[in-house]
Amino acid sequence: MATRGKDRQTREQRERARAYQARVELHERQGRRRTRDNVIGLVVGLLVIAGAIGAQTAYFAAGPGAPEPAPSSSATPAAPATDEPGTPAPLPTETTAP
Repeated sequence: MATRGKDRQTREQRERARAYQARVELHERQGRRRTRDNVIGLVVGLLVIAGAIGAQTAYFAAGPGAPEPAPSSSATPAAPATDEPGTPAPLPTETTAP
């Protein structure tokens, strides 16, 4: 009868050790998975940010958001100077050919 008690005790110890080992392995796998998920999240986040910066740069450099070219100052005649400040500049007169 004494051997049955020892067998049961040994079997229970083996079962507890197996359950403990399973919990330890699960904990290690979860830690590795969390680390991997964090790295993947960081890489994806950086790619999204880089894509947004690239899209903004392309839009404002070459797309419809690009600034209009300013006309050169030599193409337009200069307005005549007036003596009094605050007076509007005279309008150009239309000439008709005879």
